Amino acid sequence: MCSLLENPKIQELDTFIDEIHAKESDLIEVLHKAQNLFGYISEELVAHISDKLGVPRAKIYGVVSFYSYFTTEPRGKNVINVCMGTACFVRGADKILRELESQLRLKSGETSIDGLYTIDSLRCVGACGLAPVVMVNDKVYGRVESADVAKIISECEV
Repeated sequence: MCSLLENPKIQELDTFIDEIHAKESDLIEVLHKAQNLFGYISEELVAHISDKLGVPRAKIYGVVSFYSYFTTEPRGKNVINVCMGTACFVRGADKILRELESQLRLKSGETSIDGLYTIDSLRCVGACGLAPVVMVNDKVYGRVESADVAKIISECEV
């Protein structure tokens, strides 16, 4: 396993931190960039960000554990989130989630062995007019029906 400092993505994160002249108040922005680059926030990454920003590791772990967006576990290349907010739930989001679980043979919160897919749910994505909503990475699918699930999966990067 390669060290974090040997990973080319760490240079991209460091450049980002340097360009915004990051300080403690920029921690969430830095964590978003880190998670987008690495897919999750590892212990080694927490240590690096702590050193780079001068923020205690405990504070970083506090932020990571508070916000559901962040994860300390590796996630799939394609993270599929189903909105379970009230509008989406009322319009059948639970059926969409069950169909995804069935087709990918995963439960919500799990990542496939090959690392291609993670299925999860969110409380609300703020797109109630498009309910029910499925997000794959940064792509939003609105007014999703169970019949759309196979097409959504086929559009994922493999």
